[in-house]
Amino acid sequence: MSDWYRQTQISDSLVRISEPHVRPLLSANLWWLRGTDRDIVVDAGLGVVALRDEIPAMFERDPLLALTHSHLDHSGGAHEFRERAAHSAEADTLAAGPPASLYGPELFEKLAIRDVGEPPPGLLLDALPRPDYEPRGYRVEPAPPTRLVDDGDRIELGGRALTVLHLPGHCAGSIALLEERTGVLFSGDVSYDDVLIDTLPDSSVPAYRRSMERLMKLEVSVVHPGHGHSFDQARLRVLAQNYLRSRS
Repeated sequence: MSDWYRQTQISDSLVRISEPHVRPLLSANLWWLRGTDRDIVVDAGLGVVALRDEIPAMFERDPLLALTHSHLDHSGGAHEFRERAAHSAEADTLAAGPPASLYGPELFEKLAIRDVGEPPPGLLLDALPRPDYEPRGYRVEPAPPTRLVDDGDRIELGGRALTVLHLPGHCAGSIALLEERTGVLFSGDVSYDDVLIDTLPDSSVPAYRRSMERLMKLEVSVVHPGHGHSFDQARLRVLAQNYLRSRS
């Protein structure tokens, strides 16, 4: 085993998993939530190192993987899970394997990212998982969803349930998951405390604005995002308001 993944215990039933050797552009969170009957994992990281090898306990109860969207930093390990839930707008990309590279210039080319104002970063890792690892060989394995979800669908775990929120903008099939009983929101990339990306080929500023308007009205206790640290409802509303002002 390596030190590729970092596990942080958030509560008795929730673990945040991060990849500390991934540079900020692709450094995403995985959230492992335990239910009474079953666990759920929200997003699957880059897939540079096998999750089953490094965190075998996470697979002991055959968890459902919920993919907030199909981008490589969230779906890289998706193929390791038996059951995968995602929005239908992301299904084709997941089935094919999303565009992927661990090198900034090549990734920007594959994602058709232009005019970012600065050169893309080089290697998007600051360490290799093992001495013989070859970053040029990296790709994301196809992982077609086994369950399609849409706005308002519920995912039952036994003792707790998550409601699917379809919040497009960052991409067409972006979803978040809300535990209405506790107000815990897993936001994916629709909201995190940094510069939000709405310039990808499948992004939509009008859709993002509508999603932000919805988030402004949402009652939550804490937001666990796809990138960076967790924050509260007040910060969520500030971030949503700031986005709406910047795209008015």
